Amino acid sequence: MAIDNATAGFEFLLIGISNYPEWRVTFFTLVLITYLSTLLGNGLIIFLIYFDGHLHTPMYFFLTNLSFLDLCYGTTSMPQALVHCFSTHPYLSYPQCLTQISVSLLLATAECLLLAVMAYDRMVAISNPLRYSMIMNGPVCVWLAATSWGASLVLTTMLVLSLKLHFCGANIINHFVCEILSLLKLACSDTSLNELMILTTGIFTLLLPFGFVLLSYVRIAMTVLRIRSAQGRLKAFSTCSSHLTVVTIFYGATISMYMKPQSKSSPNQNKFISVFYGALTPMLNPLIYSLRNKDVIGAMRKIMAKRTRAFFVSKFHI
Repeated sequence: MAIDNATAGFEFLLIGISNYPEWRVTFFTLVLITYLSTLLGNGLIIFLIYFDGHLHTPMYFFLTNLSFLDLCYGTTSMPQALVHCFSTHPYLSYPQCLTQISVSLLLATAECLLLAVMAYDRMVAISNPLRYSMIMNGPVCVWLAATSWGASLVLTTMLVLSLKLHFCGANIINHFVCEILSLLKLACSDTSLNELMILTTGIFTLLLPFGFVLLSYVRIAMTVLRIRSAQGRLKAFSTCSSHLTVVTIFYGATISMYMKPQSKSSPNQNKFISVFYGALTPMLNPLIYSLRNKDVIGAMRKIMAKRTRAFFVSKFHI
């Protein structure tokens, strides 16, 4: 990907929420609460899993990866949205814009693939519990996680290297952050190859993983239906439905943006759809996947009790 001097010096104006000045304070408050919740929730998950040996299992290994992804993903966009909220001229240079697009695509693609891996892990755990530890052993888990990261890196690199864009004057991006579809709309060079690559990549990172997730949960549901205990079935369905809800929000929002003809896309609509997968999902993931889990709650209580006991011992020399 070659960037000539004219393109490298090009700057983009991010509209963000400036079209709705009366909503600036509300938007700032909501994004701030969402970002702080994302940092706190995902940071707590990583901390608990690292320090509690009982959580060193395949499921929590993948959850650590997901929490790390969500921390990074939220940080690529939300702080900038907060800073630009009250800025009169939120400009970004083309290299800065391209860097943000690259990081966001890498993390979003990795999350798409990792969610499919996590669905497979749960399917094996519920449908084949006796062989679970043998199938999902340490090397397999590391390989699955590394493959998710590696494949996302390769696909993102291919997309970014194909961006040989030239701009003729229009520099207003109707978005909170630099986003690849919004950038393509400003280019005066031919972008048909880029749009084809986005569509092709979307098939492998959105449609196929989402289809696999749905099939995995169908398999899980069939297994759950064979549980004799009504309470056990209800608990399993409650857990699975919450997981599936968050997964559907993430995949549904991204598919609605990237898997439809760009001639039918609305900039304002895409801008607010991106909030679902860029801000809402990273905040909800720790709540749905971990913080409602009795093992995680038990680990939290154990660490808090240990810290409290250590505090009183040091304070009062008990």
